[in-house]
Amino acid sequence: MKKSGNSHERGKYGERIAARHLERQGYRILKQNYRSRFGEIDLIAQKGELLIFCEVKTRKDDSFSAAREAVDRHKQHRMILTASKFLAEQGEEPVSRFDVIEVYLGEGLLAKPRINHIENAFTL
Repeated sequence: MKKSGNSHERGKYGERIAARHLERQGYRILKQNYRSRFGEIDLIAQKGELLIFCEVKTRKDDSFSAAREAVDRHKQHRMILTASKFLAEQGEEPVSRFDVIEVYLGEGLLAKPRINHIENAFTL
């Protein structure tokens, strides 16, 4: 994928980068793009007994604003409702948290993406 592609392509590319980052940190990806009537969660991952619900925000750079700023109260609320539905389907309530992963692609085809993993970005 070209880094200069449209925002949907850029977002999917960022989600793949974030998933690989989590796997390198010892997480197992359970679901990608989990949807409910309330919204979507980009990545659901597990490490040991911990379950994380992760929103991925991908940008070319952070010159305008931090990517995490796009995860506003409304988005957080939708993620919480969607996570609750996921947990109800599983029939258990493990220890869980909400993370945000910012992926900054940089300029040029050879630029290495910069990843900022914000654990416990927000709580219930």
